[in-house]
Amino acid sequence: MTLEPFGVDYEHPAEADCLNCPCCTARLCERGAQSAHQCHGLTPEEFRATVYNCPCSSPLTRGTHAWRLDRIRATLYATEHPLSPGVEVVLRALAQGETADDLQALARLRVAGFVAEPADEVFTVTELGQFYLDMRSAPRFPTPLEVLSVDTKARTAQCVVVGFHISEPVTLLLDQLQAETKLSAEELPGTWLEAEANCHAADAMDLVLTRITVAPPLPAGFMDPEQTPELRAGDQVGGEQA
Repeated sequence: MTLEPFGVDYEHPAEADCLNCPCCTARLCERGAQSAHQCHGLTPEEFRATVYNCPCSSPLTRGTHAWRLDRIRATLYATEHPLSPGVEVVLRALAQGETADDLQALARLRVAGFVAEPADEVFTVTELGQFYLDMRSAPRFPTPLEVLSVDTKARTAQCVVVGFHISEPVTLLLDQLQAETKLSAEELPGTWLEAEANCHAADAMDLVLTRITVAPPLPAGFMDPEQTPELRAGDQVGGEQA
């Protein structure tokens, strides 16, 4: 019997390049988009600078886990830990196209990711900063939600958020559900939860849930389409979107 002499001459097959960026492999971008660590956080230190600004996992790219986490963070700021009045005044002024010279407030906003300073040194409100302002005034409602399934590889969960839509599943971060409910991934499918949500969001991806808890048993027939709307309305959900 002879053994294959791989030794130092053996090379792993090259991985396919990502079609959406010039810096990563397709596999790295797939993992990075599904991780709060992004591509650079999943890369050995000696190569980290090369992939640091990869758009495929960036919090600036709609739908990535980093993007979703930033929206949860902005919502928590807006609803539970708002900016101080002086700092928020500066943010609102910038959102209206005005300039601001309060360097302390601008520094605070830049650290939060709510403003950016382009090359011309004029501060502008970022998408996240505008989202914070929107969440300051957007109505939020208590709503039940049912976890339909979880994907432990993608770290997501498919859920029906009743206050948003009675049957259309939305994608939520599995890590958020686990952190707030203390349930394992195996325990979540089929479980009813309660949360607060911006149920009037125009798109399912713009739905942000906070204060997620395990729900007490729901009334019999709650999800039966033949039941009267008053049954659901009595549970103080936020209203159904078509």
